[in-house]
Amino acid sequence: MIRAAVSSLALIVAAATAAHAASPAIDAAVADSTRPAADRDRDAERKPAEMLAFTGVKPGMVVIDILPGGGYFTRLFSDVVGPTGKVVAYVPDEMYAGRPKSLDGVTAIAAEPNHKNVETKHDPALAPGPANVADVVWTSQNYHDLHNVPGLDLVAFNKVLYGIVRPGGVYIVLDHSAPAGSAATTTDTLHRIEEATVRKEVEAAGFVFDGESKVLANPADPRTAKVFDPSIRGHTDQFVLRFRKPGGK
Repeated sequence: MIRAAVSSLALIVAAATAAHAASPAIDAAVADSTRPAADRDRDAERKPAEMLAFTGVKPGMVVIDILPGGGYFTRLFSDVVGPTGKVVAYVPDEMYAGRPKSLDGVTAIAAEPNHKNVETKHDPALAPGPANVADVVWTSQNYHDLHNVPGLDLVAFNKVLYGIVRPGGVYIVLDHSAPAGSAATTTDTLHRIEEATVRKEVEAAGFVFDGESKVLANPADPRTAKVFDPSIRGHTDQFVLRFRKPGGK
C-alpha cells in the first residue's frame, strides 16, 4: 500500500512532538483566502482548526489522507506541512475501481502551484508500504466505507498502516456515530459506525488509544437516520479518535 508514493519520504519525516493546540501554521491554512468558497462554507460544521490541532500536524511532516473525497482536509494538510512536508491522498484499489473519479478532486489540488507537496495514490489495500515514514494518518467520515469493501480485513488493513506510521506517529479516525449495538450493515445503510468497533479494530493492529475530541459530537442526533438525510446532514454526531504507534520521543 502506498509503496511508491512515500518510499522516498523517509529522509524528510519530521521527528516532531505532537502538539494539540492551534499553531500559526494551522491558523494560516484555515484563513487562506485562496481556499474554495465551498470549503470555507463548510468550516462551521467541520471545525478544521480544532481537527488539525488534534492531529498535531506541523510543517515538514508526512501525512496520509485516506479516502480524501474532494480534498477538504488534503488542502489544509498541504498548507500546514509546507514545501518540506508531504501529503499522500490515498484510495484503495478495491474502492477506486468502482469510483475512478474518486481522486479527481485531490489531483486538481496537486496541480495547483502552492500544493505541489500533494501526491495521489491508489493500490491494493493490503499491499505493504515502506516502514516508519508517516507522521499522521488521517481518515475523515470514511472509515465506515472500508467495512463495505467485500472481504477486506480491517485489522489487517490497520496493521499495514501501523507499519507505515513512524514510532510516535498518530492515526486519526473521524466518523459518523452509529447507535450502540448497531448491526454491521449500518456502515452501508446509514453510513455510520460504532466508536467501539473502530477502537477494537485499530487497537488490535497495535496502535494505542491516545485521546478523543468531542468537538463534533451532537447528542441531539438520534443516530438512526442516514447521514445524507436532510434532517441531519452536516450535523451528525461524530467521534474523533486518536491512536498512537508506541515508541519515538
